[in-house]
Amino acid sequence: MSEFDRHASITPIIMAGGSGTRLWPVSRETMPKQFITLMEDGRSTFQETLRRVTGPGFARPIVVTGNDFRFVVAEQMKAAGVDGEIVLEPQRRDSAAAVAIGALMGCERDPESVCLILAADHVVTGTDQFVANCTAAAKAAREGRIMTLGIVPTQPSTAYGYIECGAPLGVEGAFDIDRFVEKPDAESAQDYVSRGFLWNGGNFLFRADMMLEELEAYAPEVLAAARAALAGGTRDLDFLRLDAAAFALAPKISIDYAVMEKTRRAGVMRATFGWSDIGSWDSIYDIKTADADGNVLEGPVSVLGTNGSLVRSEGPLTTVIGLKDVVVVALTDAVLVAAKSEAPRVKELVAQLQAQGYGEATDHLRIHRPWGWYQRIDIGDRFQVKHICVHPGGTLSLQRHHHRAEHWVVVHGTAQVTIDGVVKHYHENEAAYLPIGCTHRMHNPGKIDLKIIEVQVGSYTGEDDIVRIEDIYARS
Repeated sequence: MSEFDRHASITPIIMAGGSGTRLWPVSRETMPKQFITLMEDGRSTFQETLRRVTGPGFARPIVVTGNDFRFVVAEQMKAAGVDGEIVLEPQRRDSAAAVAIGALMGCERDPESVCLILAADHVVTGTDQFVANCTAAAKAAREGRIMTLGIVPTQPSTAYGYIECGAPLGVEGAFDIDRFVEKPDAESAQDYVSRGFLWNGGNFLFRADMMLEELEAYAPEVLAAARAALAGGTRDLDFLRLDAAAFALAPKISIDYAVMEKTRRAGVMRATFGWSDIGSWDSIYDIKTADADGNVLEGPVSVLGTNGSLVRSEGPLTTVIGLKDVVVVALTDAVLVAAKSEAPRVKELVAQLQAQGYGEATDHLRIHRPWGWYQRIDIGDRFQVKHICVHPGGTLSLQRHHHRAEHWVVVHGTAQVTIDGVVKHYHENEAAYLPIGCTHRMHNPGKIDLKIIEVQVGSYTGEDDIVRIEDIYARS
């Protein structure tokens, strides 16, 4: 890449570590909304974000995520055909630390490179306009501005912070920022919209060296922790794992509070693309196509006398009669029913469920692993039944159990099973028996997914009854 091209390209830094509790029960901590298929195209918002910043004008992306999501990120990047750097945060420290890591890595590539901070869970319509806006904002960023992409409000919302535009900059659609405004009450929101304020969507463009200067000036503890975490980072397979002790010293603060509301370099680009942070079920309804009754119906659903509602099922047949402006979301293990206007309170509900000890508050029935996934079918006294899928080439860890025996019945594909050092292949409608205490592992040597039904029998069937002896994915 030439010197001109290096300076002209934009380095995307995608933040993909949030929990997404406002879209419970579909989005939970074990698989948050940015990785779930919520749109009609069959891709996650993370994959859509990757696709928007792949192509001319964009450099290899940097994805900042949590340890629990590392294999999901890698799998979805591969499926999207995108190669990038995956950085693992040891813990959540809000956006300032992630931005600092991204700016430091961008500076290593080229101190004058423009970095684009993006959330992985936003929906954008109008990719051409998005790219055009980023290209224009990058021009202002190269001239020393820290630019944010300001969203034109579609309504006087109380869910977002606002930006008051100042004098025009030397780039069409770009303005100085007079002030940032916190999330307002309804009356203030109406006033801000009437006066042309923009929503603060949380996406930024800046020159890497300029952001480091501002972090040094306004958030030196964040920058120092990020530097130390990056310097002490280690390679783990295809991931860059930040040093945990160093990263823990970063104050938990957003980039808005840490830098944007203090810097004199802040500017805003008036966005011309459509945008939603899909922060609650009512916002999901807003971006979907409704039928003649104003309903958005997804999955095995049937309604009578129902209007203006979102009804979604991922399992059981779900029926609604005589309701208006409601949200109904049904999964096998949890159901949400809410007035659409109260949908933003789902986060409060999840906190209540956690306090009451409901595992469904955070855990899906389907749990993703680097080799594939498993899903509980049934559980009872001294037994548990699971559906297990192992992707081609996937290998479970070499392990043993103290309290349970297992039966593996192959229903699709071929399983290579090792039991106490003896290797045997099992095909569809064949079963392997694993007695208590045996050393075992399973591998998929084929070209198609391996699917088995696992029946566990014993005095204890919890996930922590695993003694992991060897693991190709470097899990402890």
